[in-house]
Amino acid sequence: MQDDVLTGGHGPVAGSATAGQGRTVGAMTGPHGGAHATDVSPRGTDQRGAERPTRRAAVVVASDRCAAGAAVDRSGPVAVGLLRHAGLETGEPVVVPDGAASVGDAIRSATGQGVDVVVTSGGTGVGPRDETPEGTRPLLARELPGLAEALRRHGEAHVATAVLSRGVAGLTAEGVLVVNLPGSPRGVEQGLAVLLPLLPHLLDQVHGGDHA
Repeated sequence: MQDDVLTGGHGPVAGSATAGQGRTVGAMTGPHGGAHATDVSPRGTDQRGAERPTRRAAVVVASDRCAAGAAVDRSGPVAVGLLRHAGLETGEPVVVPDGAASVGDAIRSATGQGVDVVVTSGGTGVGPRDETPEGTRPLLARELPGLAEALRRHGEAHVATAVLSRGVAGLTAEGVLVVNLPGSPRGVEQGLAVLLPLLPHLLDQVHGGDHA
């Protein structure tokens, strides 16, 4: 379920995915606790001096209303825009109904397309249809509880209800990072402010890089 959606026509979206690549994450965020990093691109060289390949990401939005066309997805385009500006090739958001089965199917589909990162938005709360963690956890071979807790702590610094998030993070057996973020543009900005600076090192490690 999304926490912040609009009914009616589409309008400009902060962090729109239509903006060009190559800028910093800081240029994409507003005054809501978003990232203000200088450059968090996973491109460039790794700890061994080897050229990093271009990484790929996918965004999955869990929202009954958006999937039914009753509301406009706002968090998905924000996630896509920030990921693209961080240097990750990212397609348009995939919007699915709330529920463990639909979210799990969407994550499986994304990982089957060879992405390095799957970011989900929505369905992390305590509502009866908030089942994104239940759809994510069975797909993880290794959870990253420290990352999930860091996301909650950062969110709590801006809104007290962030502690109610049940979002998880971890790696699939194929080494794909899956991270659950809240269902609002602000929550996505705040979550990616934590995640994006960690991605270069995290993905290097997943693909066999040295600890540094």
